[in-house]
Amino acid sequence: MNLINGVFNFLFLVLAAIIFGMSVYALVHAIRVPTPAFVSAGKLQKNIWLLILVLATLFSGAGAWSYFNAFMFFGGAQFIGIGLGIFSIIAVIAATVYIVDVKPAVKGMGGRGNSGGPYGPW
Repeated sequence: MNLINGVFNFLFLVLAAIIFGMSVYALVHAIRVPTPAFVSAGKLQKNIWLLILVLATLFSGAGAWSYFNAFMFFGGAQFIGIGLGIFSIIAVIAATVYIVDVKPAVKGMGGRGNSGGPYGPW
């Protein structure tokens, strides 16, 4: 039975790490995009997206940490992982919505300010 729990805890740890990575990626992208890009793309304001993605990153990080503890210690913090499960689901939804919907809409409206044109900086 401990082997089965260990396998499932490892799978949940991998999923939680992927969710945490998605949240961090979306948050870093949102930080780099200028504020007017969100308004001109017709999306929520940058501050609102930053708040959503910071919360998603915190909750997904806490979920990944609890599954890491559960995997390492076989049940050391499983009750935390179960309690944070709904927040991990909300975090993956928020990160997915940002990556799939908002990121393509604001793409090219900010970033490094490359003024080279469509064929490069020359």
